[in-house]
Amino acid sequence: MSPYDPSAYPPFAVTVDLVVLTVRRHALCALVVRRGEQPFQGRWALPGGFVRGDEDLAGAAARELAEETGLCAHDPAAPGVDNGAHLEQLATYGDPQRDPRMRVVSVAHLVLAPDLPAPRAGGDANSARWAPVDELLEGPDQPVAGLAFDHARILADGVERARSKIEYSSLATAFCPPEFTVGELRRVYEAVWGVALDPRNFHRKVTGTPGFLVPAGGTTTRQGGRPAQLFRAGGATLLNPPMLRPEV
Repeated sequence: MSPYDPSAYPPFAVTVDLVVLTVRRHALCALVVRRGEQPFQGRWALPGGFVRGDEDLAGAAARELAEETGLCAHDPAAPGVDNGAHLEQLATYGDPQRDPRMRVVSVAHLVLAPDLPAPRAGGDANSARWAPVDELLEGPDQPVAGLAFDHARILADGVERARSKIEYSSLATAFCPPEFTVGELRRVYEAVWGVALDPRNFHRKVTGTPGFLVPAGGTTTRQGGRPAQLFRAGGATLLNPPMLRPEV
């Protein structure tokens, strides 16, 4: 048997790209950074970077998340930590022409977090901002259209994953603070789906779904008007019946 010869195989690199979504000013927004280096210098892109030789994919994604946003990925083993962002693997992208530098395979991750502050740029990014996803995905006439690499496709896949998963899972609560009102949760659904929902019908559905929400034992007036009951995310991970997205 011939010995293994690494030089017989073409070299390639692995990156992680992050679709970081949050709800700001009642709109679903994604984090984008303006690239400070070639390729695509000056173009907007999703945050991310190369996987280091001593880390796995989840570790690389968590590192890039911390560097780009200051957020820590949620650790299921430490449920008491409230500032952790939801992080999950989205998909793998390996078109041979997706990166002009060399053959690069990207493992994209989806990140969901409550209303986040203005981002800080890091790595090779010289500026960063939150942009409404409708603006980023609208088309070639938009000012920030034409994201670097294949990031428009990755962003579209991440947005659709979020829109689909909040139908049948409790993932929408990842956009909320630890304690929130039903009205605040409804506005998350409205922002992610891009539709208006009937408040009474929504309240009946979410409070009637076992394990979805649990009372937090307090009220708030931060949305104005009468005091509203505060809730926390319950233990349910799947919603039965699901919260079906209205047809637009």
